[in-house]
Amino acid sequence: MQAWLVLEDGSIWAGEARGAFRETTCEVVFNTSMTGYLEVLTDPSYAGQGIVMTYPMIGNYGVEPEDFESGRLQPSCFIVRELCDHPSNFRCAGTLEDLLRTQGIPCLSGVDTRALVKKLREGGTMRGVLTDDVSDLEKQIAKARDYALADVVESVSVIEKIERGVQNAGASIALLDCGTKNNIARSLLERGCRVTQYPCSATAAEILAAEHDAVMLSNGPGDPTDCKGAIAAVREIYHSDIPTFAICLGHQLSALALGGSTCRMKYGHRGANHPVKFLAEDRTYLSSQNHGYMVQAEGLPANAEVHCINVNDGTVEGVCYHGKPYFTVQFHPEASPGPKDTAFLFDVFLKMAETGKNPWD
Repeated sequence: MQAWLVLEDGSIWAGEARGAFRETTCEVVFNTSMTGYLEVLTDPSYAGQGIVMTYPMIGNYGVEPEDFESGRLQPSCFIVRELCDHPSNFRCAGTLEDLLRTQGIPCLSGVDTRALVKKLREGGTMRGVLTDDVSDLEKQIAKARDYALADVVESVSVIEKIERGVQNAGASIALLDCGTKNNIARSLLERGCRVTQYPCSATAAEILAAEHDAVMLSNGPGDPTDCKGAIAAVREIYHSDIPTFAICLGHQLSALALGGSTCRMKYGHRGANHPVKFLAEDRTYLSSQNHGYMVQAEGLPANAEVHCINVNDGTVEGVCYHGKPYFTVQFHPEASPGPKDTAFLFDVFLKMAETGKNPWD
């Protein structure tokens, strides 16, 4: 069945209806990863978005549930050039289209994704409607323009706290879940930690009362300025002097909690190939990223130092807060999909949890 993506600027992109096709509105973004489509599809940071994959064939190695980064597929829809019908992989447990159908995710294949991504790069991230009816184009454009992300963090966070690795003898870590990926907890558990995963609504008082050794602030979807409760909790956590490491949305919430600001990016960073320069080392690592907002260097507190920048556009990729056991990064050191270049930051975090000292002081 023929279907279309209608963007808010009035442009129309034809394709074939696949997956659990239905009309849906979303924010349309693109990801440049060549592999890792399962990790992308199960990343809670994509809640409310339609993902355009730049790689031309998606689904070629099928579905491997152990690669999932959450318990379900997260985006509103999936847009590809070619959806592979006959995957080949010794771990394959099914086709991607079957998974999309089972989990209710509409897909549009056969799209000229090169042209679509060029449109998004030049015009910026846009809202759109996936539909099989363009008889009233103005109506569909209006639907796209009316779309707004709302309450997305709450929709992807756990409802009650979860304790993991209780048998481990390592550090006790509080993980504030604003849309966390499984590999964040897994990276800590592999290092012998005990991890308590808190819902995004948890208060600082609740977390601090448990007397954990350190706090991890997770990634998540949406505009960070919408997370008023989490910002207040992060502010108290910072002033408590408990060692803290923040990733992605957590990095943005930290800046907002301490008087800084964030802004919407033109089309964001989404992919597994973004170069990040650690300024003190004068060394660049490749990173996995997924965000549409960024921290602005201006307005951060006096003790804040930008210690990582994006090589492509110079944007802030990491901040250390001198005099406090607290540092943040915009990228994903837990990767999934790779690369694993910056996984060492988990070891830096656990050393900080042990000593109570900022590694960049």
